[in-house]
Amino acid sequence: MRTRKAIIMILILVFVAASFAACGGSGAKATDESLKYVQDRGKLIMGLDDSFPPMGFRNEQNEIAGFDVDVAKAVAEKLGVELVLQPIDWNAKEQELATKNIDCIWNGMSVNEERKKNMTLSVAYMDNNMALVVRSGEGIDTLADMKDKKLALQAGSSAMDALNSKEEFKKSLKEVVELKDNVQALMNLETKAVDAVLMDDVVARYYIEVNEKPFVVLEETLATEEYAVGFRKGEESLKTAVEDALKELAKEGKLAEISEKWFGKDITKIK
Repeated sequence: MRTRKAIIMILILVFVAASFAACGGSGAKATDESLKYVQDRGKLIMGLDDSFPPMGFRNEQNEIAGFDVDVAKAVAEKLGVELVLQPIDWNAKEQELATKNIDCIWNGMSVNEERKKNMTLSVAYMDNNMALVVRSGEGIDTLADMKDKKLALQAGSSAMDALNSKEEFKKSLKEVVELKDNVQALMNLETKAVDAVLMDDVVARYYIEVNEKPFVVLEETLATEEYAVGFRKGEESLKTAVEDALKELAKEGKLAEISEKWFGKDITKIK
């Protein structure tokens, strides 16, 4: 009798456990359907700062163009979906991603520890230096020459991380001015409202060449960084699909072709 009751109890426990697992109990791991989510919708929504040349910016026709835009278009084609470009406030990029207003952040986004913690990041596809842009011929040739002078940077950017990593340099400054984007910062440099702008080396050099500005980029840098694509935390399937597409583009020579178009040479890291 006891044996029969024991068997019945075991069967009940097995049934309950199976039902709990099927319903996705509190300990069950959620299924990652990020790639399916994008493919079912037929769109990959890319969040970007549309004033960050040459990675993503508005051209003379007010169309969003740039290196990252061209690469993302090629990746979206590989995934079989349409690329949708969504300009965002860079200072609120993590919120835009978390609330699903966008599917990824792809616009010269530097890798740092905070972003590693809050997002799922792709492999790095490009290196970058964080450097100072100054007016030429005004006696600022090194970081030491910035003592008691004003420095501008983009709010919410990794420029602040680079600045914070150089505590003595930061203390030597008269003031740090945070602005909406690098274009505003460079305009402030041109009007002499600030003495230098801390920004991405690759962006600065492109801006100076295209706009023929009397600026120079100091050889002494504050930090070396890498660019990567950001996804919602845990969305590994979408990240992996994007990485696979990037590797295919690299093997086909398409990634190098896009890089040469914007930079005159292949400066990408994916092989």
